[in-house]
Amino acid sequence: MSDFDYKNLLKKVIDSTSKKEFTEDRFKLPKAEIFYEGNTTVIKNFDKISDAINREPDLILKFLLGGLGTAGELDGTRAVFQGKIPARSVSDKLKEYIDTYVMCSECNRPDTHLVKQGRMMLIRCDACGAFRSVKSRKKKVVQQPTETFKEGNIYELTIKDIGRKGDGIAYFDKYTIYVSGAVKGSMVKVKIEKISGTVAFGHIVEV
Repeated sequence: MSDFDYKNLLKKVIDSTSKKEFTEDRFKLPKAEIFYEGNTTVIKNFDKISDAINREPDLILKFLLGGLGTAGELDGTRAVFQGKIPARSVSDKLKEYIDTYVMCSECNRPDTHLVKQGRMMLIRCDACGAFRSVKSRKKKVVQQPTETFKEGNIYELTIKDIGRKGDGIAYFDKYTIYVSGAVKGSMVKVKIEKISGTVAFGHIVEV
């Protein structure tokens, strides 16, 4: 094989690998195909949605029925809801399910599965190894700030999660704050040492 052929082959391998990685990093949920039959609301491609997020259809349906306050059932590849429900409401609830039960709060990838520990349901990320409780992600905004979030300021925060490196994780407005030495569930006063984008780092000044 000539150097020219080898270089061309190597370039094709690198290009195909890069393209695959780029594709895998982009999570696209199939758009819910919603329409109405009489006095019912139907998601036509419910099976494709459940396959895309790797969750059992009946679990997703149970969440949607509770959130939308209606009755319904699986009908082959479809999900059927009683009543004419606005498409926006259905889509918002689907997004809420994905944020709560699918997406990793550390690396923001959907490569997760559910793990039960006693009475608590956890989400384990196969991509980065992080754990979180299924309810923690929707509670990122734990208080409405009355002042600008700044380095050097002290804030009273509740530790909601533990990161894979052992740091506590708290939330303030749009910021995710990593706090060294913090215990999950504790309320602490944290001095902000560094802010980078929407991520901040701090240490406990008073428990």
